[in-house]
Amino acid sequence: QVQLVESGGGLVQPGGSLRLSCAASGRIFRVNAMGWYRQAPGKQRESVAVIPNGGSTNYADSVKGRFTISRDNAKNTVYLQMNSLKPEDTAVYYCNARIRTAVIGPFDDYWGQGTQVTVSS
Repeated sequence: QVQLVESGGGLVQPGGSLRLSCAASGRIFRVNAMGWYRQAPGKQRESVAVIPNGGSTNYADSVKGRFTISRDNAKNTVYLQMNSLKPEDTAVYYCNARIRTAVIGPFDDYWGQGTQVTVSS
């Protein structure tokens, strides 16, 4: 009923930039926080950046000053601008959104399918 579709991953050299996008569609009444997570091989999934529906954003220490998260509420879309990329940023990036699908009821977590980001020369 709700889909999150990501785009924008790929291969980039160290110091380069990429912009990820994630659009939520389907039966959506309200979207709360949206965010990006990543999982490198052999590691646990970690939070990269989260943007609430109002309020301040939150970044992992490892990406502060390099990554910027933003959202377009009219399009139910979240973006991640990644600059000064490093090899250690290599991972599968997943978007997440807390969505309510009815007038009343809980917010549930929805996840995108993941997009590969590889930083290598």
